[in-house]
Amino acid sequence: MTKTIFIASAEPYSGKSMVALGLVNMLLGKAQKIGYFKPIINSSSTDKKDVHIETIVNYFNLPVQYADTFAFTGSEVLRMIEANNQGEIIDTIISKYKQFEENYDFTLVEGTDFTGEGTAFEFDINVTVAKNLGIPVVLVVSGENKTTAQVINAVFTAWRNFEAREVQVIAIIANKVNPVQADDVRELLRSQLPPGLISAVIPEDKSLKNPTMHEICQSLGGKLLFGEQQLSNQVDNFVTGAMQVPNFLKHIKDNVLIVTPGDRGDIIICALQANLSANYPRIAGIVLTAGSEPEEPIIQLIEGLQTVVPIVAVKTGTFQTTTEIGAIKSQITPDNPKKIELAIDTFEKYVDVAALDEKIVTFTAEGITPHMFQYQLVKWAKSQKKHIVLPEGNDDRILRAAARLINQEVVDLTILGNATDIAAAIKRMGLPLDMSRVRIINPAESEYYEEYVHTLYELRKNKNVELEMAYDLMTDVSYFGTMMVYKGHADGMVSGAVHTTLHTIRPALQFVKTKPGVSIVSSVFFMCLPDRVSVFGDCAVNPNPTAEQLAEIAISSAESSQRFGIEPRIAMLSYSSGTSGEGAEVEKVRLATEIVKQKRPDLKVEGPIQYDAAVDPEVGKQKLPNSEVAGQASVLIFPDLNTGNNTYKAVQRETGALAIGPMLQGLNKPVNDLSRGCTVDDIFNTVVITAIQSQG
Repeated sequence: MTKTIFIASAEPYSGKSMVALGLVNMLLGKAQKIGYFKPIINSSSTDKKDVHIETIVNYFNLPVQYADTFAFTGSEVLRMIEANNQGEIIDTIISKYKQFEENYDFTLVEGTDFTGEGTAFEFDINVTVAKNLGIPVVLVVSGENKTTAQVINAVFTAWRNFEAREVQVIAIIANKVNPVQADDVRELLRSQLPPGLISAVIPEDKSLKNPTMHEICQSLGGKLLFGEQQLSNQVDNFVTGAMQVPNFLKHIKDNVLIVTPGDRGDIIICALQANLSANYPRIAGIVLTAGSEPEEPIIQLIEGLQTVVPIVAVKTGTFQTTTEIGAIKSQITPDNPKKIELAIDTFEKYVDVAALDEKIVTFTAEGITPHMFQYQLVKWAKSQKKHIVLPEGNDDRILRAAARLINQEVVDLTILGNATDIAAAIKRMGLPLDMSRVRIINPAESEYYEEYVHTLYELRKNKNVELEMAYDLMTDVSYFGTMMVYKGHADGMVSGAVHTTLHTIRPALQFVKTKPGVSIVSSVFFMCLPDRVSVFGDCAVNPNPTAEQLAEIAISSAESSQRFGIEPRIAMLSYSSGTSGEGAEVEKVRLATEIVKQKRPDLKVEGPIQYDAAVDPEVGKQKLPNSEVAGQASVLIFPDLNTGNNTYKAVQRETGALAIGPMLQGLNKPVNDLSRGCTVDDIFNTVVITAIQSQG
């Protein structure tokens, strides 16, 4: 069951605020604490509150602080897009949403409104946010001023755009549809949309669509002269009072707004009298144009009336005023409970609430996006804070990553190196790193140096390591850092920014050694592709594994996949799929697949299988139609190091994927190797996964 639902539209003024009100009302019947979150609000600054948020929070009295209900203003997002910081936008939204979500039984997330600058970016942002949060979507499409064919086309275009990005839409609501077209639209949606997809058609309701006198006064920047008590009057149409009284009276309709120059006392008196007469429809209000107000006798007459409709004075001329009034789009606001209640009633009348509730209960998120994966990694690391040693304190990248790790309180750190040199480097780079929060050790000066030397000697004396040699080795930061892990003085080690892979992992192979039942140390990369995270193994350690070793790598990789929240579906890769190919390399992969099935019958595994058949659903269905793995593999095992290393680098370069790793698997305690070309992000991510590994 999902605890969240996302309301999205593809255009402005779709009426999704009405859908939001209906959903919150529905959810309050199922759960006590409902949260409301809008990642991006229209307001240009945080000083001006978002009307949608205020309406929902105030009406339902939700236990939500306004500042917690959004992540960015629209103008902030535009600036970040211009600076090419889209990734930071998504990361911040995920982080804020996740903190918010923990406090509620159910959370309603509402997409952008498409009414500010940069609306071209908004649809993509909404799809991206929904995908990264892993939540189902209720899609709202406006039918206003559209033919039946245009409504259907708009529905399918929006729906397919979400589906193409693998975002699950559970309901589509065609809103503001012309009542005459409603039955046709309803029937066409039912017959053309997939059976499991809920659809609803809500006819246009002028009581929801048309503005109140309060909205008109605000939109025009008018001065209210009379009728404050009746500002909630709804305006269904308007007429210009520029004719003689007898002709003017013929144009009065229910809930009409009269627009006339302020010096037309005859029209003003006539309108007020008609409003009091049982023979004429009700008047909503009067707008006086051209910056003129009624003369004193008219004012005196109006003041003597017991009930007066709102009278508003504006500075603009009659033509401009009527044009602006025609362009006003009504909103559901906190001060209009009547419209809020009508919105809820309308939602319940036209939407199958029971079916929608069932969809929410049975929804299961599929896969995990790179941004969500990275967020979860950091969250897991923080949940059980571990102590990691970084041996290469003489590298600026290590210190930059250390500053981020400490300031985000992800791990405790020991950095190996000269304290004076490290302090100077931190000062030179202007890093926000408090030296008191990091332990800095020079191996030869450490209180543990003698103890570590003798421990190494005892462990390796049968391998011709003499005491003098142990003294020399223990001045090496890789040996010292690994010994810290072995002795339990650190939970894990990350190195390799300066040193070779062999230099980094040799000490671990010599005395940390492999876990019981594991004969081979291997590696995986977490490949964060644009729409999913895959596990690639082994791309860093074993040049040409045997079938037995390949099977062990596959099992270790599947366990790593599970440990990091990715459901393992193992593809044993080769240049052939199924039984179509022959040759020693294919047979090795075929045998390795059988060994995995024998040792771990609980795992989903397919092999031999080609890369395209493993990851592309269409190709997978074609080549291996009955496979549980083909087309949806999440763990890809390469037959040798040459294939694996080249493939991960090709995928990384060609797709822009983030490769986290390599993460070594099979050791008793976590030691991980960096590439010498690593970035600060690579170091940060590798420390995070090392911390998670050490949690057991």
